[in-house]
Amino acid sequence: MNYKHIIFDFGNVLATFQSDDLLRSYCNREDLPILKDAVYHNWQALDEGSISYEEYQKETFAQLPARLHETAHKCFDTWYQHMIPIQPVWDMIHRLKEQQTGLYILSNAPIFFEEHADFFEITRLFDGAVYSGSIKKFKPNPDIYQHLFDTFSLDPSDCFFMDDKPENIKAAQKLGMNGMVFTGENLSEIKHAIGLEE
Repeated sequence: MNYKHIIFDFGNVLATFQSDDLLRSYCNREDLPILKDAVYHNWQALDEGSISYEEYQKETFAQLPARLHETAHKCFDTWYQHMIPIQPVWDMIHRLKEQQTGLYILSNAPIFFEEHADFFEITRLFDGAVYSGSIKKFKPNPDIYQHLFDTFSLDPSDCFFMDDKPENIKAAQKLGMNGMVFTGENLSEIKHAIGLEE
């Protein structure tokens, strides 16, 4: 292994997060645009921790016809359960754990998601996690990376970061942490980069 610690984003790295696909689980085609505009009207504020989950839901309901309130409520309560594990990455994590590699999550996500992350069995293999909502720091702001390093006493040069957004990888590299954008199709390249044999 070329690195002591591997850092993973959650959405679209550990599990898929496709907003339209998620909402289709709750509503018909005609209502999808209405529900999407309301539910995601300012999702970044949730990720940043600048608004409570309850207040965000109130804002959302105010933008929806009454007939969609119950649908939106179900969405807010269970959306994370509709994220689909990316199995090849999970398989890689099991192999890394067997080699005693440090495993961490660094994700932009609401406090609500952090409270329910253990719904995904794979999270129990990780040595630590940092979610943006609870600390009010948000990728690609360097503060969230530094929070990870400081909290878990990590040397950035010992870490490798997988994220689906180029700007988040660039921010990590500026702080001395190497990484690669995960496209869903380049896992073999990432394994090679970290020194994990196929």
